Amino acid sequence: IAPEYAERNGGYTRIIRTGVRRGDAAETAIIELVK
Repeated sequence: IAPEYAERNGGYTRIIRTGVRRGDAAETAIIELVK
């Protein structure tokens, strides 16, 4: 993975908040690597 991001100065990930989980109301999110 590291060579793919070697030229990038930052912004490697994107966090998409998906709301709260039923039952325990925990916040959930999807973490995505940006190309």
